[in-house]
Amino acid sequence: MTESRTSHVLIHGHVQGVSFRAWTQHQAELHGLKGWVRNRRDGTVEAVFSGPDNLVEVMLKACREGPAGSRVEKVEILDPDDLAFDVSGRFEIRGTV
Repeated sequence: MTESRTSHVLIHGHVQGVSFRAWTQHQAELHGLKGWVRNRRDGTVEAVFSGPDNLVEVMLKACREGPAGSRVEKVEILDPDDLAFDVSGRFEIRGTV
């Protein structure tokens, strides 16, 4: 049986204005992950990925590269207990915070 995992991340760099959220949603859906992605006013992109451990790891690796036009400087893994996660539906794009 595959272990399940939830990862909460902040993605730093040139990650806004380059369709990072849409790309992230598409990649997460391709891997069958649940969760969400949103821009933050500080210029980062925040995301939560939930699903089989190996697929979450694939998604984190993809985020370190990002879509064309982006320049990812760092993917910061946050404590998943820092935020109440609602990951019960499709992977969604949320509003800026």
